[in-house]
Amino acid sequence: MDIPRSASSARLVTRHELTLIVASSFGALLEWYDFYIYAALAGTFSTLFFPSGNETTAFLTSLATFGAGFLVRPLGALFFGRLGDRIGRKYTFMATIVLMGMATVGVGLLPPFTKIGMLAPLLLVVLRLLQGFALGGETGGAATYLAEHSPAHRRGFYTSSLQTTATLGLLTSIAVVSASRALMDSAAFQEWGWRVPFLVSLILLLISVYLRTRLAESPTFQAMKHAGTLSKSQISESFGKWENLKYVLIMLFSTASGVGVVFGTGHFYTMYFLQNTLKVAPNTVNLYLSMALIGVFPFYLFFGWLSDRIGRKWIMMSACLLLMLTTQPIFHALTHYANPELEAFQQSSPVVVHADDCRFSLFGAPKSECDRIRALLTASGVSYQQVPLQAGQTTATTIGGLTVHGADQQALEHALLAAGWVQHADPERINAPMVVFLMWLLIMYLAMIYGPMAAFMVELFPARIRYTSLSLPFHVGSGWFGGMLPFVVSAMAVAKGNVYFGLWYPVVVAGISLIVGVAFVPETCHRDISK
Repeated sequence: MDIPRSASSARLVTRHELTLIVASSFGALLEWYDFYIYAALAGTFSTLFFPSGNETTAFLTSLATFGAGFLVRPLGALFFGRLGDRIGRKYTFMATIVLMGMATVGVGLLPPFTKIGMLAPLLLVVLRLLQGFALGGETGGAATYLAEHSPAHRRGFYTSSLQTTATLGLLTSIAVVSASRALMDSAAFQEWGWRVPFLVSLILLLISVYLRTRLAESPTFQAMKHAGTLSKSQISESFGKWENLKYVLIMLFSTASGVGVVFGTGHFYTMYFLQNTLKVAPNTVNLYLSMALIGVFPFYLFFGWLSDRIGRKWIMMSACLLLMLTTQPIFHALTHYANPELEAFQQSSPVVVHADDCRFSLFGAPKSECDRIRALLTASGVSYQQVPLQAGQTTATTIGGLTVHGADQQALEHALLAAGWVQHADPERINAPMVVFLMWLLIMYLAMIYGPMAAFMVELFPARIRYTSLSLPFHVGSGWFGGMLPFVVSAMAVAKGNVYFGLWYPVVVAGISLIVGVAFVPETCHRDISK
């Protein structure tokens, strides 16, 4: 049933509503901050918690550990979703924030690999899994709670405040990490300063718990509890009945997977691409990303507001279409504006690896000459072609007009430098406004799909199983498709020898999301969510 808009739609947010928004959003901000500190420190963690010897392998392993937290989110969604539909929204997402905070502080107390060996990465993975498990219950709980307190004609606008918290969490994590780096030298940061952002989380946790203790239970849940209409089997009712399961599947393969790849591309992969492929200084990348995040911030609220007026579906589908069409051009343009010397090198000096002993392995040190050559080229941000040896040839690398036999690292680096390759992007030649604009554009796509999405998810499912039903597809789609995106894209680039090849992953997923969304996603704007 659609609820018509009233003349009161233009009224200001009341103090009570503002308290609900702030308390719900601050807790969500903390959880995203906790989850994203790792993203800002992935490069540092690759040297602290994993064996040395192969820079590319250590970095990919670090990204896989980052992605592990996303993989477990659906389990948290099932566990906490069931609790939320059974004992209430408020108490459930109070539990998620405490678990997240404890796991985050635990990461800040971990000894490095040099002290406890393989136990270090093992404990890191366990704590990342706990973080992901907690986050699996947060998004659905906060979205359900706030939407059930919101006026129908302003539901998109109110819940879009929650969607800003992912951006604010990432922005806060970048700010705290950057401030920690700035206040000490690199040796001190590497030794102990990296712990500071994790330990700061304890202060934010105490504030969040205090704010959430002041919240009342959702009126929709209270009404169901008093009427005795709570579901007795949330999981089977959510996923065992086709009338609900079909919407779970539609959401999973449209908006959830779409938001996942938009999120992973704009928030994370641009950062890794600029740092590790284009060799832009980490602090510079953090500055650019922060500027883009700040520039996009009001648009989450704008698209949430707009979805209350023109509907949610086509705004979200437009984001998938834009990502599908522009991802490859945007990343090629990032190379042009961030490291034009690298672009010129790749155009004038094609790199060809002549070898037969190439074995693509994500984990473990490179063993063959080909493996060592490809690891060095990948770490250098260089695309290459690998061809089989001809009769009588030995393993060699052709760089422009130069040929290097064998896998001597120093000889390869000299040949790269002689052909015009640069070890670091020249700050004087970076077109900062264009780099920031391109990053802003990718994050703008996220605002388009993410701003209206909380309201859309809540409106899609019945109240008695809402927390469970929306949490699982959201975290499978955004967590698995998006959380593993930096790892998958990086691994595809390494396997192919082309720094842009992995970007076909978000393009294809966004295309599938668009097709499914256009064909099957219903318009949910202003639905009655009390039943």
